[in-house]
Amino acid sequence: MTDEPEGLRALKKQRTRQAIADTAIGLFLRNGFDRVSVAEIAAAAEVSKPTLFRYFPTKEELVLHRMADHLGEAARVVRERPAPLTPLAALERHQLERLAAHDPVTGLCEEPEVLAFMRLVYDTPSLSSHLLDYIGHDIDALAAALAEALPGAGALAPRLVAVQFIGVRQELARLNWQRLDGGTPVEQAHRLAVAETVEAVALLRGGAGGRGF
Repeated sequence: MTDEPEGLRALKKQRTRQAIADTAIGLFLRNGFDRVSVAEIAAAAEVSKPTLFRYFPTKEELVLHRMADHLGEAARVVRERPAPLTPLAALERHQLERLAAHDPVTGLCEEPEVLAFMRLVYDTPSLSSHLLDYIGHDIDALAAALAEALPGAGALAPRLVAVQFIGVRQELARLNWQRLDGGTPVEQAHRLAVAETVEAVALLRGGAGGRGF
């Protein structure tokens, strides 16, 4: 009997990982994050606890892994920007494009499941705390990309600009979600989100633009 092809094994692992996460998030949304145990998740997903922890080292990762695809996104935007664009201009353009697409990561997505998911993240202290780790990784990656883009800027300036941009982006996403969750029509929320993004980047550019960012 021959072993399964590597591609098939990888596909099975991905499906198992997705099934566990979907089961966990469904339980969290129905019952609350703190009221659901890892043992309950494993039983509902029909896997053992050791298997679950092989895919997700912590309970929080069962939720926050959905954001993992966006880790390092700002850094990639800076590195892959067209030559005429400054880093801040590229980041602003990308953010406006994501808002136009109603990307859930911007908070500007009115799908009930997305609103409920964001409520779960923002209203659960342990998830909000772990989200800071993701934000920290994004800051590190963006600071490195900015330092590469402007090698004469030194070490401190790229770091400070990265902290400010990632922090602003995160706060604007929270505001977008709060509006939609509170019943603001998506068209109105989008107009406000665009205006606030432009204003926020203008404020950053006012302080950092003179340094070439």
